[in-house]
Amino acid sequence: MARRTYGSYNDGCASAHALDLIGERWALIVVRELLLGPKRFVDIQRDVPGIGPGVLSRRLQDLEESGIVVRRTLPRPADVTVYDLTEWGRQLEEVNAALSRWAVRSPRLPLEADMSPDTLVLAMRAHARPAPAGDPIRRVAMTLTDSRTAGHQPVEYLATVGPGGTTVWKESIPDDVDARVEGTTLAWKALVISGAPIEGAAAVAVTGDVEAVRALLDATRLEGTGASGSRASGV
Repeated sequence: MARRTYGSYNDGCASAHALDLIGERWALIVVRELLLGPKRFVDIQRDVPGIGPGVLSRRLQDLEESGIVVRRTLPRPADVTVYDLTEWGRQLEEVNAALSRWAVRSPRLPLEADMSPDTLVLAMRAHARPAPAGDPIRRVAMTLTDSRTAGHQPVEYLATVGPGGTTVWKESIPDDVDARVEGTTLAWKALVISGAPIEGAAAVAVTGDVEAVRALLDATRLEGTGASGSRASGV
């Protein structure tokens, strides 16, 4: 039997309608995994541990019917079916970012849990701040490998940090970056959270201008404390 909507209870609130659209278990998580670009069904399932193929199929179908997700075929030579967000669906990054900034203060936040590369980068984007006035514009190439299970291919991102703002995008890495970072998601997440020095960080390698990497971490470090006020920032 289909779940009744809030509207069927004579609740005309737009926030309630938003929960009708993305409030089912896994729905917003699936959206989150598409915020940085389209993915195949198998890629979404790989990046979201715990979701079964049947549930994932239903959530994607629901999101398609709601106009949030669209299914399309990539041109040759890829020639594969992928799921992508519509322009309206991509606006949900603002919702995802707001939830991240709000939940970072939870005393029950699982700080020790790992994340997918895209999810970690989305957390950095949610908390991104401009560099201090007078700082140069720096570009940092990031190559992150999902450390939750073996066999994942590294994912590349390009971060730009400057007084005008900080951005991180999934894209191929140009040659003229100021620094390059290679690491596992768990190791990079620890730096983003703790503020620990880059030197000696486990499973993180830096080449080029270390100051550029420090500037990126300073501009994307997750700010906030748990409700108890007794611990450092979290994701």
